[in-house]
Amino acid sequence: MSAVLFAIVTYVLVQFVIGAWVSRRISTASDYILAGRRLGVGLVAFSVFATYFGAEAIVASGGAVYENGLSGALVDPLCYATAIIIVGLFFAHALWSRGLTTFADLFRQRYSPGVEKLVVVVLLPGSVIWAAAQIRAFGQILDANSGMGLGASVLLATALIAGYAVIGGLLADAITDVIQGVVLLIGLIALGIVAAMQIDFGAIVGQLEPERLRIVDRESGFLGTLEKMAIPICGTVVAVELISRFLGAHTATLAARGTLIGGLMYLSVGMVPVFLGLVAPSLIPNHPDPEQIVVRLAEVYLPGALHVVFVGAIVSAILSVVHAALHAPAAQISHNVVVRLVPGLSDRAKLWSVRSTVMVLSVVAFLISLTSDTIKELVETASAFGSAGVFVATLFALFSRFGGPASAYVSITSGMLVWAVAKYGFHTPTPYLLGLLTALAGYVGAGLVAPSRRS
Repeated sequence: MSAVLFAIVTYVLVQFVIGAWVSRRISTASDYILAGRRLGVGLVAFSVFATYFGAEAIVASGGAVYENGLSGALVDPLCYATAIIIVGLFFAHALWSRGLTTFADLFRQRYSPGVEKLVVVVLLPGSVIWAAAQIRAFGQILDANSGMGLGASVLLATALIAGYAVIGGLLADAITDVIQGVVLLIGLIALGIVAAMQIDFGAIVGQLEPERLRIVDRESGFLGTLEKMAIPICGTVVAVELISRFLGAHTATLAARGTLIGGLMYLSVGMVPVFLGLVAPSLIPNHPDPEQIVVRLAEVYLPGALHVVFVGAIVSAILSVVHAALHAPAAQISHNVVVRLVPGLSDRAKLWSVRSTVMVLSVVAFLISLTSDTIKELVETASAFGSAGVFVATLFALFSRFGGPASAYVSITSGMLVWAVAKYGFHTPTPYLLGLLTALAGYVGAGLVAPSRRS
C-alpha cells in the first residue's frame, strides 16, 4: 500500500470514528436529519461550503479553465457561489421560518401531500447523480494511488463513503465538515502558493490570449450563456443538499448568515483552482486530460507531505459533498414518503428508515458512477434534473399566494418533461431554459383555471 493510499484510508477512518462518536447523541430521526436545530453560524457556514465545494470544484473547474480560459469558471465557481449567496440573502430565512424538517415539507404545507411526494421523486435522481460524481472522483484518486483498477477503486470508495454516511447524521457531518474544510483550505492554498512560486507572472500575462480572459465565450451566444448560468443557479436554489444544511441552524437569522458566509467562502476558495487552470499551460503544456491538470500540478510541484495534504483536501471535499447528497434525499424519502405510508413507526424505526435509505442510495450511486465518462457530465446532469419546475413552484410557494396543487403539479411535471425531451430527444441548445419557461407558463395557466387551496 502506497503512503498516499494509506493516508487516504486512515483519514476516512478517522472521520468515521468522529461520526460514530457524535452519533451517540442521535436518538431520533429528527436528530439525524436536523441535528436538533443546534447548528450555529460557523457550523452552518462550513457545512454549506464543504457540501458544495466538491471534487468538481477542484479538478473539473481547474480543468475547464485550463482548456477554455476564464469562461471555464463561469459555472463553477461563479454561478454556484452566486446561487448560494442568493439563497442566503433571500431563501434561507424564509424556509427555516416555516419549521420544515425537509425541503419537501414546504410543498405539503403550501400545496398538498401529493405534491410533496412528487418533489421527493423528482429531485431524487439529481442528488444520487451528484453523489455518483463524487464517488467516481474518489475512485479515480484511489486508482491513481493503488493501481487496483477503476472499477475496484470505485467499489472501495463506495464502501468507505456509505459507512461514513450511514453512521452519522447532520450534526456529525457539520462537525467533520469543519475538519474537512480546514484540510481543504490548507491543501488548495499550499498548491496555489507553490504554483505561484514556479511562474513568471509578467511572462504569463504577456502570453495570455485575450480570448482566454473572457468570462463569456463568443461561441455560446446570449441564450447559450443564459442556459449555462440558469442550471447551477436555479438548481442550487432548490438543492436539498444545501437546504438541509441550514434547516439545522438554531435560528432563521443564523441560517441566513451561515449560508451567506458559506457562499462567500466558496467564491473565495474557488478562485484558487481558477488561478491554477490559468497558469497551468505554462507549467504543464498540452496535458491530455484537463480534468487531471490540478492533480498533476500537485504531483509535480508539491513535496511528499504537502502532496498527501492536497490529496486529503480532495478527499475532504468528496466526503462532505457525498454525505449531503445521500443524507438529504434519504431524509426526504423516509420523512416524506415512508413515515407517511407507514404511520405509527417508533423513533428507532424512523431513524433506521433513514439510515437504510442512505445505504440503498449508496448502491444506486455506485452503479451510476460506473456508467459515466466524466465527473463534469454527472454534475451538470445532477444540477438540471427536475429542478426547473421545482424552482418555479418554490418561488410561488414562498413569495406568493397565487396557484394551488394543480399549478404545482403542472409546473413540476412539465418543466422536467420538456427539459428531458429537449435535451435527449431533440438535442436543443437551451433545454433548461425551455423547461423553466414551460414550468412558469404551466403554473400560471393552471393557477388561472384551478383556485388556490393553501397559503
